[in-house]
Formats: sequence, C-alpha cells, structure tokens
Amino acid sequence: MPGMNCRGWWNRFLPVWCAIWALGSILLADPAKPDADAAWLAEHYTKFERRIPMRDGVKLFTRIYVPKDDSTNYPILLTRTPYALKPYGPDNYQDPGGTLETLAKDRFILVTQDVRGRHASEGTFVHVRPFNPQKKGTETDESSDAWDTIDWLVKNVPGNNGKVGMFGISYPGFYTSMGMIDSHPALKAASPQAPISDWFMGDDIHHNGAFFLSQNFGFFWWFEQKSDDPLRDGGKRFVFNNPDGYDFYLRMGPLARSESDHFRGKVPVWRDFLEHPNYDAFWQARNIRPHLKNVRCAVMTVGGWFDAEDLFGALETYQWTEKLNAGITNTLVMGPWTHGQWSGGDADKVGDVQFRAKTGVYYREKIELPFFRHHLKGDTNHPPTEAHLFETGTQRWRRFEAWPPREAREETLFFHPSGRLARGQRPPGGGEGFDEYVSDPAKPVPYTQEVTTDYPRGYPTHDQRFASSRTDVVVYETEPLEEDLTFAGPLKVTLHVSTTGTDADWVVKLIDVYDPDFPDPSPNPAYVRMGGYQQLVRGDVMRARFRNSFEKPEALVPGKVTPVEFVMPDVLHTFRRGHRVMVQVQSSWFPLVDRNPQSFVNIHTATEKDFRKATHRIHRTPEAASGLTVRVLPTGMR
Repeated sequence: MPGMNCRGWWNRFLPVWCAIWALGSILLADPAKPDADAAWLAEHYTKFERRIPMRDGVKLFTRIYVPKDDSTNYPILLTRTPYALKPYGPDNYQDPGGTLETLAKDRFILVTQDVRGRHASEGTFVHVRPFNPQKKGTETDESSDAWDTIDWLVKNVPGNNGKVGMFGISYPGFYTSMGMIDSHPALKAASPQAPISDWFMGDDIHHNGAFFLSQNFGFFWWFEQKSDDPLRDGGKRFVFNNPDGYDFYLRMGPLARSESDHFRGKVPVWRDFLEHPNYDAFWQARNIRPHLKNVRCAVMTVGGWFDAEDLFGALETYQWTEKLNAGITNTLVMGPWTHGQWSGGDADKVGDVQFRAKTGVYYREKIELPFFRHHLKGDTNHPPTEAHLFETGTQRWRRFEAWPPREAREETLFFHPSGRLARGQRPPGGGEGFDEYVSDPAKPVPYTQEVTTDYPRGYPTHDQRFASSRTDVVVYETEPLEEDLTFAGPLKVTLHVSTTGTDADWVVKLIDVYDPDFPDPSPNPAYVRMGGYQQLVRGDVMRARFRNSFEKPEALVPGKVTPVEFVMPDVLHTFRRGHRVMVQVQSSWFPLVDRNPQSFVNIHTATEKDFRKATHRIHRTPEAASGLTVRVLPTGMR
C-alpha cells in the first residue's frame, strides 16, 4: 500500500519491517548476522536527533548519522518516512542491513526524517498530500518540506560536502519524488523506489478503478490506529479471528460493511476511499505525475517486476520524469522483485520462481551505490545507463538505450476458437464467435491458493493451474514455442465483450507455461512440480464502468457487444523454447479485488441484493477481435 509498506505478511513481520523501513532498508533482511551491527554503527557513526523548522514554523523530527572519520567531507543521503525512526534516542543504534549497510560502509551522512504529522514530528499528516504549485509565503507541501530540510542540513550539519541525495521505497519513494520537484540546488541525486504515483489508476488502492481490498484492509487499520506510545510500540493490528481471508471477506459481504461492521470510523482515510468511488478531485489531486517538473537532479527510479503495490508508480514516475524534464540524467532500474525486495537479502527468488542469481546484492553493490557515488562523490567509473533491467525467463540483466526499447515491434496475440492463442492472425469468421462463462459474485475466482488474510508477496508469480481449471476462467494458449520469444514493454488489452449484467470486471493474466520437463527445485520440501507450471507474468483488472471515463462511469448495455481496452504494466520476459504463452480472462480476483455486483450501482454502498450472477461473453470475430498486443524484441536483440 501506500506503499506497502509493511503490508505483505504483516501479521508476522510488521514490527520488524517497519523498523527496517525507517532506516531506509525495507522488507526482509538476511536472517544471518549482518557484517555491520549496531555496535559497528556506533563505532563508525555519531547519532544526532534534531527538530528541523519548516517555513511555517512546524518542526520535523530528524535523525542524523555522521561518520566519525573527519578526514574528508561527506555527501548527505536523506530519506523521509511516515513509518517512524525507532528506536528513538541519541544513544540507541540499530543493526544496519541491506541498503543502509552498503551505504554506511561507503561513508555518507545518513539522514532520516519523520514526515509532517507522524510520530515525533509536529503538524498534521495527510495521506499522499497533494502538491501545491501555487505555494506562497509560509504555505507548505511535501516538496517544500523536503526543500527546507535539505537547506537546513547543508547549512547546519558539519562535515558535509554540499551535495545531497534522496531515496526511499514506497511511501518514502513518494516523498522522494516530491523532493525532486523544484529541486533544491544542493539536491544532486534522487532515487524514488516503488514510488506512489496515482492511487486510483494503478498504485496500491485501485487498478483502473477496481478497489484492492485485502491488500489494504489490514494495512490501513494498522497505519491509522492511535498508539499509546507511538515512539516505542509497534501499532495495533486488526484481529480477523479467521486465518482464511477468502472466507473472511466473503462473509463480510459488500464493501460498505468493511466500515459499518469493522472499522466504524477508526480509519478516517478508509471512509474517504469509500466516499470517492470515481476519479474525482480527491484522487486527481493525489496524482503526482503531471507535477514532476523542474527536476534538476539526476534521477534513478527503481521498481520490481513482481511488485504487487507500486509497479505502476515506478514505471510512470520514470516516464513522466523523462517527458517533463528534458536533458537531465533519468534512468530506470527494474529487477525481478516484490515490493522493496531489492533493499535487503539475496532476492534470488519469488515464490517458486528462482532467478539463479543474488539480484538484491547485485543491485545494492553494482547499481545503487555506484549511482550515489557518481553523483555525490564524483566517482566517474560508473556512467549512467538509461535502462538497466532484469529479463525474467532468461534470468539475466540487460541494458537498453531507451525504455521501452525502440527496436521492439508490436504484435497482437488474438483469441481463437478452442482456446488457441495466435500470433498476428485475426480470428476466423463463422461458427460461435465467442467464449462464454457465468460469473457468480457468491463464488468469485480466488487470486491465490495460499491461506492468508493479507496477501502473499509472491502472488504475482504464482502457479495459475488452480484457476485454469475453473469454468469461469477462459484460457487461450499457443503451441509450444519453437524459439525464445521476448516481450519488452507495456501490454495492451483489447476485449470485445457482452454480458447479461450492467457492469463487470475483466481480469487478464499473461502466463508462461513451462515445459513439462522443467526441473523441480532441489531440495524440494514443499513438493513443488515445475513441469507445466503456469507462472503469472503479469495480471491486471479493468472495471468496465470506467471503460470510457474514470470520472463519469457508464453502465454496460445487456447483450451489446462493447469494446473494453486497458494497458497492463510493462514486462521484460522471455518465454523459452518449448514453453507456451497463455492468456487467462476472468471477472473476479478475490479478495485481492473487491467483488463487482455486476449491476450498475455505487459499489462502495452496494447491498446484498445488488450482487447478481451474469453470463459474460468474450467475442473473437474478424470484426470484434479480442486479444493482447505486446512488444516483441527482434531475434537479433536477444
């Protein structure tokens, strides 16, 4: 969510994750003892705590680690976070891990700040506080708070070299993006990582208007609860009294009951979500993308191909920064990661999918550290790469001069009779030119087989064989490939649909079907069978009421063939020789996505009587051809 933050598996790891995040090293750290522990940090750094005044007089609590070696001056690295700087107190040091350990060993002045209104900072907190382009006098936003903080740091922290970098993951990534806007002259490098960009279109809360339920329910309860001692305790978790999220949310019923039966005013932002079902001024003000202007520093945006929360934000932040700031250094890094996975541990696998490489270690040592060394310390040994991306399938790093690659050509995978997926060949005429299924909101298609009330971090790679056998999931696939096939860039979905209802969700999944002889992992304590594994490569949802406008939803006309188009986030994936390309289409993805009643009502206030079965058709005729448009790298580029 707001970035993940402490979402995935939060029931078990929430307190640990949030402590790590506040240090700028998010998510899972190596279980082994790190090379640098709290004693090492105290030996090499002095910790200071300061309250930095903003232009309106509000003071923001800030932690500063200064190297004890004063033989030279050091650049400053700043992270702004809503997740606390625990443990508080100038004598309390933490075990650095992941990114923080890598940076600390190379010697930077490491600064972390509680954002306005959170934990030890004064002021009022506002979720994804909108940017104010017309600020005057003492008016503030997150951009001005970053500016004022940087200005104070370079003037007051001894031993700094006058150069500042910013970085952060998820919500801290959003604050990094805000800090880039109208950059302070001392800000020389910024790395927004998995940053929030638009909460309605593709980050955290919604995808194409569809509300992401289980990914956010427990997180926002935890985030919004008032703690008895916010500087020490770990917050309060929601008590589900049921380990099975599918069962819990189905029994909860319509989305409105999340508020009336469970939250009951204790999560104000949740009520805001429910009161704004369309892309109105509330959501539009929280779209940072058009404000990414006057960026004068070098930018390295980082994201994960399997990030369930802010993959959209990373890709969009890179593209809009590129479009609105000609001439600056603007680079993109994408790895085979879940949300923030690159910041700690080996990151050598996601779920059952193994990458045969320690991609997290490679990123921290060969990409992130060189970026900050180059722009903050003058290291000329590592010139920037426009796009440094991990190609899944072949499990290797690639470099590109532009993203998406200019050499990639468009190709459409069309839906054909008998579940065939044909490259570049429109479907034939004659016969029944559609595939049909009954979608029942009382029995929605699950998005995972794992029993959880939250969401498993690895679901974006999960085996989809459990879904392909359902009668309410339509499957199209190619024959086994005769040579490798690489998709590079966004995926455009074009569906021609009809329904007996007046609304519907359309979930489309791109899947890599492994060769039947694909080897099982060794050791294999879970008895995973990788032969024929249906790996999810990309999946997303479109709420049909928003097919023409996210501001003004429209009902579907029962029985009328209607085009529904949307774009799924980019991939860089090679389907190996002998594998198959599969596309699955369905109309629920529960409880990741809240249920669509399939009647044109306000879903956020819908009642039980509004939920109805509907028969959906996916049309595949020459005149109404449905399919998935991809970008294919030529053979010579592989």
